Amino acid sequence: MNIEKDQELLQGLAANNDKALEIIYKENFPMVLRMILLNNGSEDDAKDIFQEAIIVLYEKVQEGDFILSSKLTTFLYSVCRRLWLKKLQGGSHLYPMNDTLEEIVPVEDTLDQHEEKDQQFIMMEQAMQHIGEPCKTILEDYYLQKKNMQEIAEKFGYTNAENAKNQKYKCLVRLKKLFFAQYK
Repeated sequence: MNIEKDQELLQGLAANNDKALEIIYKENFPMVLRMILLNNGSEDDAKDIFQEAIIVLYEKVQEGDFILSSKLTTFLYSVCRRLWLKKLQGGSHLYPMNDTLEEIVPVEDTLDQHEEKDQQFIMMEQAMQHIGEPCKTILEDYYLQKKNMQEIAEKFGYTNAENAKNQKYKCLVRLKKLFFAQYK
């Protein structure tokens, strides 16, 4: 745990240092974005929640007596998680808010899992960069752009959706090999 670095960032934030804010954002926003995307949210939701968490942190460091008792990442993740749960509860009764959630799932455990997932996402991104075309675009079109097989077949000139599906499968096999070659 790098307490000195976290303390420097907090001092920079208290002094309205843009560089400190930029570092806090770069090091923490991707994790918050993933958490919110995986829990029925959008990128805009993640930006709003992260902004609110930064304001909470800023107000605390402005008070002058704030003592960070965990890693800064853990603190921000925890605040964002609570804010997101409250937003889900307020917007719909489909997602009940449990006040004892932190006691049931300790933030440190969740954070470790997210850090591991972050590493896996980085390796997957690297594998995607090396997979080549048309595989990269086919997989992005299907999984990220949510295009159906018929649309992909037309885009790439396959005779039918079944041929596009076969190509997608071959691409997945190739991606899996690239990913697990790095994972070992």
